[in-house]
Amino acid sequence: MTPKSTSRLYRFGPFEADEKTGELRKQGRRLAVQGQPLQVLLLLLSRPGDLVTRAEVQQAIWPEGTFVDFDHSLNTAINKIRDALGDSAANPKFVETLAKRGYRFIAPVEVIDGASKSTSGGAAAPPSVATLPTVEARADANVDAGFAEGLLTQPHEAPRAPHMVVRSLLLLLQVMYLCFYVASLARLKSVEQVLSAALSSYVSVVVLVILTAAVGIPVRLYLVSGIAFNAPTLRQKFLKLFPAVFLLDMLWALAPFLLVGEIGFGLALASTAALLYSPFAQRSLVLMGTA
Repeated sequence: MTPKSTSRLYRFGPFEADEKTGELRKQGRRLAVQGQPLQVLLLLLSRPGDLVTRAEVQQAIWPEGTFVDFDHSLNTAINKIRDALGDSAANPKFVETLAKRGYRFIAPVEVIDGASKSTSGGAAAPPSVATLPTVEARADANVDAGFAEGLLTQPHEAPRAPHMVVRSLLLLLQVMYLCFYVASLARLKSVEQVLSAALSSYVSVVVLVILTAAVGIPVRLYLVSGIAFNAPTLRQKFLKLFPAVFLLDMLWALAPFLLVGEIGFGLALASTAALLYSPFAQRSLVLMGTA
């Protein structure tokens, strides 16, 4: 009798880990994770919300008699998993480290058990699907940025979307801000006149426009190049830059009021309201469509 083979498919966030093919995919695109890192990930996925000790990992993947530096190999495997998932040890969304004990997979996992499919010549039975939620009580422990972080879309919550559509929208947003900066600097005299009519101490605001545009232009060019060339680490870099990008975009959300004489107060207010959402839209798009 042949042993029963496992062919489970694990889904979490935009990712899929397939036991049968030995692949980790993001939105249908295969990621370069295989071998021992993938085996470790599959082990964690098979027990979401539970502590998997280092000893259990060693027994499952590096059994007795395997000549290898276990600690170094396991740390390397975990780092490769986190790089592929865009995760971090400091603020984990998927793999949590429990110091000197082991690891725990903390995101919700959907398991599709392919073993329930019929292997006979007849029609295949539908796969059994089980959703294995993470431990709810640990949700707050995984958020180190407080209340504001809880309002932001998390990586595992980002919906799926065509990669090209996401990249195109993200690129257009960066080009839009570049146009804002360049146009404001090109029309600096007009900007100064608008501000002088509305504010008594307008010089400091003009200086702020110049400084933020000078900072914003290289930031946007960096993002444009990363999006255009599909940089593999753009997601991690953008999330690190997000606090600065957020502050910059909040300031430039007021840019339509520089045109209030031409477009009117109502349209300027509506445009500002839309621009206030822009940094959150950029962050969501990065989570949806970048590696």
